[in-house]
Amino acid sequence: MEQRKATVSQDQHLKHRGNISKFFIMSLIGIFTFFMPITIDGNSSIPLDHMVTFLQTTFPELIPYYALIVIILGAIYPFINKSWNKDGVNVTLSLFKILGVVAAVMLVVDAGPAWLFDPNMGPFLFENLVIPVGLLVPIGAIFLALLVGYGLLEFIGVLLQPVMRPIWKTPGRSAIDAVASFVGSYSIGLLITNRVFKEGKYTIKEATIIATGFSTVSATFMIVVAKTLGLMEIWNTYFWVTLFVTFLVTAITVRIWPLNKISDDYYTEEGHPEEVIKENRIKAAWQQAMEASRQAPSLGRNIGLNLKDGFIMTMAILPSIMSVGLLGLVLAEYTPVFDIVGYIFYPFTWALQIPEPLLAAKASAIEIAEMFLPALLVAEAPLITKFVIGTLSVSAVLFFSALIPCILSTDIPISIPKLIIIWIERTILTLIIVTPIAYLLL
Repeated sequence: MEQRKATVSQDQHLKHRGNISKFFIMSLIGIFTFFMPITIDGNSSIPLDHMVTFLQTTFPELIPYYALIVIILGAIYPFINKSWNKDGVNVTLSLFKILGVVAAVMLVVDAGPAWLFDPNMGPFLFENLVIPVGLLVPIGAIFLALLVGYGLLEFIGVLLQPVMRPIWKTPGRSAIDAVASFVGSYSIGLLITNRVFKEGKYTIKEATIIATGFSTVSATFMIVVAKTLGLMEIWNTYFWVTLFVTFLVTAITVRIWPLNKISDDYYTEEGHPEEVIKENRIKAAWQQAMEASRQAPSLGRNIGLNLKDGFIMTMAILPSIMSVGLLGLVLAEYTPVFDIVGYIFYPFTWALQIPEPLLAAKASAIEIAEMFLPALLVAEAPLITKFVIGTLSVSAVLFFSALIPCILSTDIPISIPKLIIIWIERTILTLIIVTPIAYLLL
C-alpha cells in the first residue's frame, strides 16, 4: 500500500515537473519569437519578422502565387461554409472578396488598367500588406500556440489585473494582446484576441475594446512612418509619445459610446471570466499557470489547432485587404471624399493651431483608408504637423486597407458604422492630446 502511495506521489511529482518545464520552455520560445528583437544582416526586428523576410527573399517568385491561392480560397470559403449570406455585411464582404481575386490575378499576371499598377495602388497593397500578412499570420499562429497555450496568458493576466481592469476595463490577460500588437503586428494581436475570445475568456465588449484599442501597427512599421516624416532624429520621443497617446485614447474611448454600451456576453454560452485576485497575487498567478499547463493539449495538437485558425483568418483577411483596401486607396487618390471628410476635423486642427490646419485635417481623414497615407501627405509640412499626424497614424488604429478587414474577419460581432464612429472619436481625442505635447517637446 505504502509502495503504491509512493509510486502515485512520484508520478504526481514528475507530472508537476513536466508542467513546470512546459510552462517555461514553451513560453520562453513564444516570448523570444514575438518580443525579442535581434539583428540579422543589419536589420533589427523580432524573430517572427525575420522568418517572414527569409521566406520572401528565398522564394520571391513563389510567394506571390501563394498569396494569390490564399486569396482565391478566401473568396470561395464563405460560399463553402454558407456564411456569405448570413447578413448584409457578409454579403458585401463576400462580393468584395471576389473583386479582390480579380485585382490579385491582374497584379500577379501583370495585366490590367494602368491605375491599378500605380506604385501607391495595387503594388503597394500586394507587396507591403498582402504578402507580409499572408506569411505572418500562419507562421505566427504556430508560435502563438507556445505563447498562450501553456500558462503564460494566465500568469501575466493575474499579475496585471490591478492595471488593466481599472484603466482599460479589460482582463489582465489582455496585456499580451497589447504587447504583441505593438512589438509584432496588429494581425498577430487580433489572432490572439480572436483565439481567447472564442475560448470564452473575453466578453464581446472586452474583445471589441482590445481589437479597436490595442491592435495598432507594429513598432517596426512606426519606423517606416518616422523615416517618411523625417522624425528618426527624435525617434525615442516619437515612439514613447505615440505609445502614451494611443493607450490614453483607448482608456477614454472605453468610457463613451459605442464601446461602453457593447454587450458583456461571451462567445460561448458560459464564459470563463478572469478570477479576481485580491491577495497572494504571485502565488495565485503561478497556480493558474500550472493548471493551464496541465490542461494544455499535446504540442502537435495545439500547433495544429492554431495553424488551422491562423490559416482560416489569413484566407478571410487577404481578399478583403486586396479589395476594401484598394477601394480606400482609389477614393483617396481620385476623388474628393477625404477632402470632404477632412472638414469634420478642421475645427479641431484650426482651434489647436496646428500649422497648415486644412492639410492636417485632410491627413487625419485619409488615415481611415490606409495608415501610411497621412505620412505621405504631410511629408513636407512643418515639424509640429508631421509629429501630430505621425502620432495620429498609429493612435487612430482603424483603417480600411488592412485592420478593419482583419477585425471583420474575426468572430467579434462589431459593425462597420460603429468602427467608423470609434475611429472618429480616436482621431479627435488624439489631436486634442498630442498637439499640446508636440508644442511642449519640440
